[in-house]
Amino acid sequence: MSETIYTAAAIGIAAIMTYLVRGLPYMMFGGKKGLPTIVLYLGSVLPPAIMIILVVYCLRSIELSVSPYGLPEIISVALVAILQFWRKNLFLSIFMGTACYMILIRTVFA
Repeated sequence: MSETIYTAAAIGIAAIMTYLVRGLPYMMFGGKKGLPTIVLYLGSVLPPAIMIILVVYCLRSIELSVSPYGLPEIISVALVAILQFWRKNLFLSIFMGTACYMILIRTVFA
C-alpha cells in the first residue's frame, strides 16, 4: 500500500513541477510587455554556443597520432557542414553525419 502512495506522490510531484516549469515563462513574459533585452540576447547567443560546445565535446578524444588519424570524424563533420550550408536542414545534416560516421568506422576504417 505504501508503495502505491509513494508512486502516486512521485507522479503528482513530477506533474506539478512540469506544469510549473513549462508555465513559468508564460506567467513571467506573457501579456503585452516585451521580453527583457537579456532574454533576447541569450536567445540569439546561446544556440550557436551550445552547438560549438557539443562539437568540441564530441571531437575531444580524437587520436591524431594513431590510425585512422581522426579521418572518420573529420569526414563526418565536413559532410555535416556541407549539408547544413547547402540544404539548411538540421535533421538531414545530423542524420547523414551520424550515418556517415557509423558507416566509416564499421567498414572503411574497421
